[in-house]
Amino acid sequence: MRSLITETSEEGHGLKKAVGASQLTAMGVGAIIGTGIFVVIGEGAGVAGPAVILSFVLAAVACAFSALSYAELASSIPVAGSAYTYTYATLGEIVAWIIGWDLILEYGVSVAAIAVGWGGNLNAFLDSAFGVALPDAISKSPEDGGVFNLPAVFIVLAITLLLVRGVTESARVNFVMVVIKLTVLLFFIVVAFVNFGTGNFQNFAPTGVDGVTSAAAIIFFAYIGFDAVSTGSEEARNPAKDLPRAIIGSLIICTIFYVLTAVGALGIASPDQMKESDAPLAAALDQGAGISWAAGILALGAVVAITSVVLVIMYGQTRIFFAMCRDGLLPEKLAQVNQRYGTPARLTIGLGVLIAILAALVPLSEIVKLVNIGTLFAFVLVNIGVIILRRTRPEMPRPYRVPWSPVLPILGVLFAVYLMSDLPIDTWIRFVVWLVIGIVIYFAYGYRHSKVRKDALAGRTTPPPDGGEPR
Repeated sequence: MRSLITETSEEGHGLKKAVGASQLTAMGVGAIIGTGIFVVIGEGAGVAGPAVILSFVLAAVACAFSALSYAELASSIPVAGSAYTYTYATLGEIVAWIIGWDLILEYGVSVAAIAVGWGGNLNAFLDSAFGVALPDAISKSPEDGGVFNLPAVFIVLAITLLLVRGVTESARVNFVMVVIKLTVLLFFIVVAFVNFGTGNFQNFAPTGVDGVTSAAAIIFFAYIGFDAVSTGSEEARNPAKDLPRAIIGSLIICTIFYVLTAVGALGIASPDQMKESDAPLAAALDQGAGISWAAGILALGAVVAITSVVLVIMYGQTRIFFAMCRDGLLPEKLAQVNQRYGTPARLTIGLGVLIAILAALVPLSEIVKLVNIGTLFAFVLVNIGVIILRRTRPEMPRPYRVPWSPVLPILGVLFAVYLMSDLPIDTWIRFVVWLVIGIVIYFAYGYRHSKVRKDALAGRTTPPPDGGEPR
């Protein structure tokens, strides 16, 4: 742990501390609120009926246990890398490499898939607002009948340039986008409650408890993204206070908006009306409130929402990759920070180009399922990390502490394992194959170039950041 923290002050490898609590919270909201609320609410209502409201609450509770663990570790170990770094400090290098390798795939595929979705929503907005749309040849991947997904490439490269420019600029742009998409959701909520009726709440839970939990498993993935806040640990001005507030605060804000949106939607449209539409919120306003022109506003909200998700998730991937390179597990030259912008510019551009190619040409329908299992695997290790550090380093300063530990971290592990067990066997096979490839790369490169291992073999001591005696 001392080595990880000391690395943040090395010349050319330290990131600029430039992000405050409000910007970190906006990053969490930016990563969480995306296509999930604009699309998944219809699927959830089709499974649980009006009781989908309870499913939103249950999914939030399931995420909350892991969010608390992320908050404790982020405030205690303010180093870039999120779950990778926390695992390195608690479970050792080999397990850290496994989760880091897992997160590289998870975040990279997420960005590519979300960028593809951005192109689709852009076309939907252009169609609803102006009656035009881009031709399929340049707006869809070969998998979907096109040749080259130009919108997906455009948004990835645009976000890449913004991230190279600086974390302050990126956080400001994200903050503006978060305000816009929350305003769009607030517009929907106000209109829905003005036209609210109780008729659709009859037979509240038609599929019982099983329906509520099944819908919660679907909705759970609409909450994923709060973990991306912890990747900004090293760039937070006051990580001890700001990170716990941002992680927990973003989850609370999104839960409130999700529940109010679900209640409002059911107040103007039936579950059947929503589940049959690809744009359930627009369908609810059209059929329930008679506001057909609102489809354009919601489509614009979806485009902005997805843009901010691409920004925050790609930011998270660059910081995880950066931490792994700085530790020597991947080429250390890539961890060089640009002196003008204070960002790992070379690494960011390289990842941006690779993700753009992935989004433009590669079939994503199957590998995108790895995102779910990768996220849940990270949740398991972060919760376990809290339990281990409480026993091995009880004296370590903890600006934020998970209450009732180890009970809540154990519940976080159980929720994640339960959801992982529900994933198809094909997803598990792909996940294991990816991890095996990672193990081979680790022993071929990372093991021999690990800075921590080389320092230990050389008998070097690492001076603690507080100026105390080396250990």
